[in-house]
Amino acid sequence: MNIHNKYKKTFKVRLLALIATFLFSAFCFVACEDVLDIEDINNYDPEQLWNDENLANAYMANLYPLFGNWSVGQDSYSQQLTGIQFYPDMITVTNGNFKYWDYERIRLINQAIQDVQNGSLAQEFKDQILGQAYFMRAYIYFKMIKYHGGIPYIKVPQDRYNDDLFVSRNSTEECFKFLVEDLDSAISLLPEKIDKGSQNYGKIDGNFALAFKAKVLLYKASPQFNPANPWSNAHWEEAYAVNKQAYDHLSSQGYGLTEDYSDIFLEERGPEVVFAVINSYPNKTASWDAGVRPGSESRGPASVTPTWEFVKEFPMKDGKSYNDPSGKYFKTDSEFLMDYWSDRDPRFDKSIVWNGKLYEVSGKSGKRQYTALGVAHELDDFGINPQAAVNSTNLDRYSGFFVLKASKLSYTQAEVQQYDVDFILMRFAEVMINYAEAANETGRFDEAMEILRLIRKRAGIEPGLDNNYGITATSQEEMREAILHERNIEFSFEGHRFWDLRRLRMLDRLDNTTKSGVEAIAIKADGSEMPIGEARNKADNYELVESDFKYSVLQVPFSGVKVNSVPESYYFFPIQQGVLDRNPNLEQNVGWGGTFNPTLED
Repeated sequence: MNIHNKYKKTFKVRLLALIATFLFSAFCFVACEDVLDIEDINNYDPEQLWNDENLANAYMANLYPLFGNWSVGQDSYSQQLTGIQFYPDMITVTNGNFKYWDYERIRLINQAIQDVQNGSLAQEFKDQILGQAYFMRAYIYFKMIKYHGGIPYIKVPQDRYNDDLFVSRNSTEECFKFLVEDLDSAISLLPEKIDKGSQNYGKIDGNFALAFKAKVLLYKASPQFNPANPWSNAHWEEAYAVNKQAYDHLSSQGYGLTEDYSDIFLEERGPEVVFAVINSYPNKTASWDAGVRPGSESRGPASVTPTWEFVKEFPMKDGKSYNDPSGKYFKTDSEFLMDYWSDRDPRFDKSIVWNGKLYEVSGKSGKRQYTALGVAHELDDFGINPQAAVNSTNLDRYSGFFVLKASKLSYTQAEVQQYDVDFILMRFAEVMINYAEAANETGRFDEAMEILRLIRKRAGIEPGLDNNYGITATSQEEMREAILHERNIEFSFEGHRFWDLRRLRMLDRLDNTTKSGVEAIAIKADGSEMPIGEARNKADNYELVESDFKYSVLQVPFSGVKVNSVPESYYFFPIQQGVLDRNPNLEQNVGWGGTFNPTLED
């Protein structure tokens, strides 16, 4: 209930209960002949709601969950995390996978836009409500468009008795036009910047709206929506103009990169936060720490773990790949496997836990994390070493690595479910890289290069003699790959990778790929295997370091399943059959048995 308790005004519990009941219980979904989510709006009095600031704030606060929260498994759809997500018929017209059709919230938002203007609240307060509502409407519609292409862009609260509910889909071009109109309205009405110390911190402001508009236009220009002309269509110039505007404007407002990559999330309200979902124990917590920690330090097994494939993606300290012959830290594949933790991009050390790493979790000074079978805790181990005389139960879910990023190590094992670190939905680094991408696709190579330099400088990568931080791109195509690679590393485990590949029509990079982990086996100085009992005793005292093990690669899951081909049709997901059945005027997407073209092309 107290979703925004860090900024929401105090008001009577009975009014909060009234609003919560009215929002989530009184309204019902009508599934018989209606296509959209229709609510019964007769159970509350708009005269009361929109003439009382506390009630109006409560109404809007209860819409903020649309922005989500920490989610540990988002990047399991890519190669970053373990988990085989794509299998035959994983997405169908009839199942619920990758469907988004949120007209329930659209109805509530449209009601707010209509009714607040008829109330007696001060105009300044009305503008704040309207600004938030226009942004929320655009945010939800954008997600629907990202999933399905053009959708019915409803702008007024529909009456189930008087309005025609059998609406058709707007074209994708029309939808992008309406998105920009809504975002421009939001920008004009919202406060430009909500101070980090304000009681309103956590609400939408104009800077977030501008940054989000820039992201919307990046999608509009993208290959996903322009498959026949992916890189030179006219939309890229519009995307560049707004992304540069967002970067310049937010920079002038004091936004910037957090100095230490480790602090981006853990030191809340920092300079990099463009918009955050506020968490505050005990009223609102998230499951991140409980999901990423080794099982011995959590409330059960880790939900997801990083893959060996992703571990290899992190560059070395000079910004180049470990197997780049021109790199200062060049290693062969076999050399790298036995020493993969050395001389890496500092973001690797700040994002991932590996066998033997110093990992002072739960206040345990000097603690090292182990994953070796027979040595590590049974909720942490990974491997098939026969000398262990025990079978790991983690071979189909673990990898020998754990996620460190955003983990609050000060929590004890008993406290992991109290995780209340704010979730940063958009940070300034994303604004920067979005700008770099638009700059590169419009022929402004130098601008893109400068942004990547800044990102890598903050990461702690060595500048090199050319001051390019290991970036070797000299063409638009090479810079495109450099930007995509930087997104993969910079936003690791933040849920970007799958959507970036989809936006760029590069999902084929997931075709028939495998996911792997690394088994560790303790060894003596001469390279022979250390007896399990001796290794366990040393590990109990944290005496074994990374180099005291030998390593081998195992596929995850151990059963040998691969990621299946990701069909071309996944660039636009189907509208669910149940929705189509309620409205004969809705067309299904091309590629899913329908005739609707979800792209921007005729």
